[in-house]
Amino acid sequence: MHRVVITGTGVVSPFGYNTASFWQALLSGTSAIREIVGVEALQIRFKNGAEIRDYVPEDHFSAKDIPFMDRFAQFAVLAAREAVAEAGIEWTQELRETACVITGSCLGGRAAEEAGYWELFHNGKNRVQPLTIPLSMSNAGASHICMQLGIEGPAFTISTACASSSHAIGQAFWMVRSGAAPVAIAGGSEAPFFLGGLKAWEAMRVISKDTCRPFSAERSGMVLGEGAGMLVLESLDAALARGARPIAELVGFGMSADAGHITQPLASGPTRAMRLAIRDSGMAPEQFGYVNAHGTATEANDRIESAAIRCTFGPHAEKIAVSSTKSMHGHALGAAGALEAVASVLSLRDGMLPPTANFLSPDPACNLDVIPNQARAVAVEACISNSFAFGGLNAVLAFRAFS
Repeated sequence: MHRVVITGTGVVSPFGYNTASFWQALLSGTSAIREIVGVEALQIRFKNGAEIRDYVPEDHFSAKDIPFMDRFAQFAVLAAREAVAEAGIEWTQELRETACVITGSCLGGRAAEEAGYWELFHNGKNRVQPLTIPLSMSNAGASHICMQLGIEGPAFTISTACASSSHAIGQAFWMVRSGAAPVAIAGGSEAPFFLGGLKAWEAMRVISKDTCRPFSAERSGMVLGEGAGMLVLESLDAALARGARPIAELVGFGMSADAGHITQPLASGPTRAMRLAIRDSGMAPEQFGYVNAHGTATEANDRIESAAIRCTFGPHAEKIAVSSTKSMHGHALGAAGALEAVASVLSLRDGMLPPTANFLSPDPACNLDVIPNQARAVAVEACISNSFAFGGLNAVLAFRAFS
């Protein structure tokens, strides 16, 4: 069994196309939530989202590649490029044949499908764009990462709603730890700002009409976001042998199913996933000082997650800091866990815990230290990152500071 470290991170977010801009915004408590401009907002009851504005594909990809790549797949490749560059991977043919790429996405290229349906059902056309299938398939992000970087090893995509990229990172972790792959690129990407998808979320009645206030008594629902996050995972021995400087160590992964309701969460499933991640890490619960919460700002999630954290950590929950970065980058669905994993490892690297932004007043049902509005300079030994999904599917990653 190998120790697994993170040697590179990559982020595409409403704050920019790199990890540094993402991390700086989180530490400053800056929210990217503002009025949606990419979709005709008059057709939607909610107006705000954490949208990536002014994105120009031609700035990042060749003209021959763009027709084959949906927005979500482009985000995946951009984040992977940055992560691999930071890691300083030197590709040999053997490494290209054995490295793995595991991505997560809830929607994939659903916008491309919608464009085809619009032509069929609204414009009365008899056919759709010939590339609709390769544009819309959820594994396109993983496939394009492989093609762009020349990786020929195991590659696949996991789709477990909002836990997708945490499941992807967890599976990659287990593969590297076991020796099944020497290095992994893992994370997720999402681009949910298209009319049909927004109308579907509108019908769910879980979207806030103003902003995202996790754990606050005044919370009124989640706010959608988009982007991508990627990690490079490799064995500690291999990283040190080539002179790489690990950012943090990935030490545990736990997953569970509520087996309850398709949209209403239970505390038992998240509790079990957190306990499994901690047990997998070989560490004691008291060694963990921070939880990057799923924290959607919906009534049900925040209350249930707070109860699950208390159930998992017992009296130690009084000493744990908890925050939801969705308050700033929005809920990026299948990419959320990857963005939050990046935030988690950087918090360990820098001894800085990102805040829960937009917080107004405490909710007695969420009686945790939620780091309201201001980042906190605290060096913690270890943290967990929670991802919980519709369908009652839970994925929890456990990280440890590397020194």
